[in-house]
Amino acid sequence: MLLWIPGSECYINVKKATIIAGPCVIESAELLDTVAQRLVDINKRLGTDIIFKASFDKANRTSLRSFRGPGIDKGLQMLADVKARHGLRILTDIHEAWQAAPVGEVCDVIQIPAFLCRQTDLIVAAAKTGRTVNIKKAQFLSGQDMRYPVEKAREAGAAGIWLTERGNMMGYNNLVVDFRNIPDMLQFTDTVIMDCTHSVQRPGGSNGITGGDRRFVPMMAQAAKAFGATGWFFEVHPDPDSALSDAANMLQLDNLETLVAKLI
Repeated sequence: MLLWIPGSECYINVKKATIIAGPCVIESAELLDTVAQRLVDINKRLGTDIIFKASFDKANRTSLRSFRGPGIDKGLQMLADVKARHGLRILTDIHEAWQAAPVGEVCDVIQIPAFLCRQTDLIVAAAKTGRTVNIKKAQFLSGQDMRYPVEKAREAGAAGIWLTERGNMMGYNNLVVDFRNIPDMLQFTDTVIMDCTHSVQRPGGSNGITGGDRRFVPMMAQAAKAFGATGWFFEVHPDPDSALSDAANMLQLDNLETLVAKLI
């Protein structure tokens, strides 16, 4: 994006913020279309390029009885339909190395979950697809520690490498964000994203499901901006309280545009 600098008689090239948004898990084609269309509308009004995110399988649910999603075959087809119908870039996460190749055929960005960011084979497989790899910082690592996952992805030939902050464990069933991790991770890549919704989670702390408090999502986003974050990640839903995963911390879809407008 070109920005005119008054008095300088020139434009400078300003990188657009990286924004990721979508429902936590694929619940239905109707939900995907509802969210995707809203993202398209926001992109048109704000000049953004929001990347659509949804998971085909939530392999790390607290309880065996929790909803996981439609699985990789049906899920990738549904994500491909969103891409074809709405023209949005797509991000999804993988949990096993064999998933990287088929996901790379559909998705523009492959995400490594926080708990798995030390899994060498998973990172290498994602990097070898030629897609951008977004590595979430583990809840047990510092920003400085993320140099090693970045090295793995880079040496495996990743087309692009992003890092995402999502908080650290503080005792049991709670997270705290050390925003110093953001400038620390900017030493290793120029794209460091704040995961604003997962950072307000209470992992496993709500009778067999993960709780959270979405009230703090806007504050997380704005604090991350002050520390130099170059992007934001929001899980959104038209009716968060009825969502089948991460209900307590997902942002109301109707509130996304106002927040994004403030951030950019």
